[in-house]
Amino acid sequence: MADTTPSGPEPKHASVKPKRDEGETEDPISQAVGEYGRWQLQLTFFLSLFNIPCTWHIFALTFQSLPSDFWCAKPHLANISVDEWRNISHILSTKDGKDSYNPCHIWDVDYSAATFSGHNNSSRACTQWQFDSTESGETITEKWQLVCDRAQLVNVAEMMFLAGVAAGGLVSGMVSDRFGRKRTLMGSLVLQICLAVIMAFSPWFELYLVLRCCLGFISVGVVFSGFVLCMELVGGKWRTISGVSYLFPVPLSYIAIAGIAYFVRGWSQLQLAITLPSVLLFALWWVLPESPRWLLAVGRTDEVMIILQEAARVNKRPLPPSLDKTLRQATVRKESADQPKAGIMDLFRTPKMRKNSLVLYVIWFSVYLVYYGLVLNLGNIGGDIYINTVLSGVVEVPAIAISILFLLKKGRRWPLCLTLMGSGAACLLTLAIPPGDTDLEWVTIMFAMAGKFSVSSSNAVTPVFTAELFPTVVRNLGVGSSNVPAGIALMLVPYLWNLSGVDERVPMGVLGAFGLLGGLCVLLLPETGNRPMVATLQEGEELPRSRNTSCVEKQVKKGDAGNCNGSFAP
Repeated sequence: MADTTPSGPEPKHASVKPKRDEGETEDPISQAVGEYGRWQLQLTFFLSLFNIPCTWHIFALTFQSLPSDFWCAKPHLANISVDEWRNISHILSTKDGKDSYNPCHIWDVDYSAATFSGHNNSSRACTQWQFDSTESGETITEKWQLVCDRAQLVNVAEMMFLAGVAAGGLVSGMVSDRFGRKRTLMGSLVLQICLAVIMAFSPWFELYLVLRCCLGFISVGVVFSGFVLCMELVGGKWRTISGVSYLFPVPLSYIAIAGIAYFVRGWSQLQLAITLPSVLLFALWWVLPESPRWLLAVGRTDEVMIILQEAARVNKRPLPPSLDKTLRQATVRKESADQPKAGIMDLFRTPKMRKNSLVLYVIWFSVYLVYYGLVLNLGNIGGDIYINTVLSGVVEVPAIAISILFLLKKGRRWPLCLTLMGSGAACLLTLAIPPGDTDLEWVTIMFAMAGKFSVSSSNAVTPVFTAELFPTVVRNLGVGSSNVPAGIALMLVPYLWNLSGVDERVPMGVLGAFGLLGGLCVLLLPETGNRPMVATLQEGEELPRSRNTSCVEKQVKKGDAGNCNGSFAP
């Protein structure tokens, strides 16, 4: 049997018996207004709406950079048609048995001459291009000439947004803890709208890149603050249900932006169309409360009482007469129980915690790479980009619903393993389809959507599983550190499809390989479903791998079955 004894002394804060956590806490707020009711239901719905503009912004570039036909710009005085210009100037090449003009080079002759007597065998690169924007309107590709040698700058634009998301994930939690959930949420929304509107009128590509990075940084603050507030309004098992249900507007946003982009052509117009509706969310300032748990944590019990009175009225529950006293006592207990914060090395201090941390990093990287690799590259799998986007949203709705059932009935370990491996297998099955076979294009799309369905479920389960695996003393640090490999995956996604230059099937092969790798890595982790959340590093070392290994069995092996009462407390 592997040695699970902690290597070295446990940090002071890890050995102190903490206040019980999550569903096992003495929760005066949930006891007063209920774990879930009409009040929580309507607020969860309102908070989930903040996902919509954030999803639109992350997906917008797919439609703002749609490919269109382009060619080297005609000389200023050339009084000829486009077809005539391309026939005499562009170099004809053959690829896959099809003739096409090279839009990046033209024959090196003087086209401004009064007569044209043919060309020699030398060519030169184009410096200006003209585009056929009949169907797509003006794209960022046309506005800033992002073709040929500059084509990779489209990927840079996507990478800048995702880099902002990765950085924002590390900062937004601290801002939310400092200023409160509601103020961070609404403040981030104001900045998001301002940045997006300015970006729609950006005259320079460099400014567009900076604004897009800032937009990603701020957007994750909107999502994170809304999610935390949503989770802190409910109690017990409803935190799992509410946390996953918070994601339902995401696939609906995919469907919506496909429709918006279909009718609103032009990158700037589309940017405004997905930004200005966010102004309506400001009306929720007078509806949404501050998190009562955050207010309680900072000692603002009078404000907590006002919020709970409204919650009790909506939920039709009488408040306990001694609630105010109970809340003040809870504040005093928290202040006396506060412990020094954990450090990053505590994630690697003990054998199992070290293994769990490293395995989770691989899983987060895999989930984000596969999920966003499929979401942001729907235009590269064949078929119509608008239909693919709608299908992507349609398959994710049942995936989220099934995730709730998995979490409540089947634990975390096996559902995450099977769904992540399923996404990898679906991606690998696309390799059997010959590249360029338009008759079998629908099969590729079908497998890609099956992979999207599976990884969407993985994406919903992973945060819950991660939070339960890390002990209380390092939970925030552990979840935050998991966002680092996830952020790296996000920044790699825009460049994934560059590998199609080697072979068109390589990108899907990479997604499939990481899906299988991540799924297999899940089997190295212990099950956390239907178990109390661990508090100390030592308790984390004692988590059984199997869901069927009960607390009683673990204690009997140690000669003590008296502590299996829903708590890990000694």
